[in-house]
Amino acid sequence: MLFTLILIVGLVILILAAITLAQSIYIIKQAEVVVIERFGKYHTILRPGLHIVTPFIDVPRVVAWSFFREVEGKRFYRFTKVISRLDLRETVYDFPNQNVITKDNVAIEISALLYYQIIDPKAAVYEVANLSEAIEKLTHSTLRNIIGAMDLDECLVSRDRINTKLRIILDEATGKWGVKVNRVELQEINPPIDIRHAMEKQMRAEREKRAIILEAEGAKRSAILKAEGDQESQVLSARGAAEAQILRAQAEATARLAVMEAEAKAIERIQQAVPQQDPTHYLVALQYIKALPKMTEGQDNKIIVVPYDTAGMMGSLATIKELFQSSRK
Repeated sequence: MLFTLILIVGLVILILAAITLAQSIYIIKQAEVVVIERFGKYHTILRPGLHIVTPFIDVPRVVAWSFFREVEGKRFYRFTKVISRLDLRETVYDFPNQNVITKDNVAIEISALLYYQIIDPKAAVYEVANLSEAIEKLTHSTLRNIIGAMDLDECLVSRDRINTKLRIILDEATGKWGVKVNRVELQEINPPIDIRHAMEKQMRAEREKRAIILEAEGAKRSAILKAEGDQESQVLSARGAAEAQILRAQAEATARLAVMEAEAKAIERIQQAVPQQDPTHYLVALQYIKALPKMTEGQDNKIIVVPYDTAGMMGSLATIKELFQSSRK
């Protein structure tokens, strides 16, 4: 009987020792902290590593932590658990879709991602009751205010501006909670179905309009280029014709001058050969003889008789005879 009592007392002592040891030894993982209170008052923060505290006097502070979980891939449900270890790593908070109203009274659904990190565990525990839920509610209200000041078209094309503005506001508001908001990303902006159909029609109309405008501009540019080409071609043709005409005129003038110089030299030779005769009769008779074959051409091989001054012609022939005689001498 005594042995049984001693065994029971020993077991109780071992259990109490195990509980005491469990309450006094803490192994903190990397990137985790534990806030320790002594008699209900903040005492210290346990960093990563092995720690020994006073059992039943130093106890960890527990906090409520809310999170969302998607069930069956359709709906998000909120769950709340009690934790004593705070994670100092960057955490992503995936918010479910929420309905917001734009400045032009269009109800849209927006889903957002929030990346934040706890940098002051003491403030995260003592400055706010439920840190994750507080961040969620603050993000929802801030997002409604930002979207409510913008039109639908502006919301759809200003995601970067919305993300930046939302991050700055959240970072300033959560600073006293010991939280640093690093990034905010809008995943989806879903307008109502009728608005989406209207936007698709508008997009198709805009594309058709741009296509028509581009086609008209192309036709206009083609016509302008063609007209400019025709104009340049006509200018070049006219310039070429003018230069050709000038060259022909210069050639004719040169030829005439050469003929006149030759005739002048011939007259001088005639005057030197026959000083007492007029060389004009010789030249006239020579041109008359050259023109006879053309003058006698006609239909049915008829001979056309052209009158000429016989005396003048005979005088010219005499002159030619004297010229030949002088040439022989």
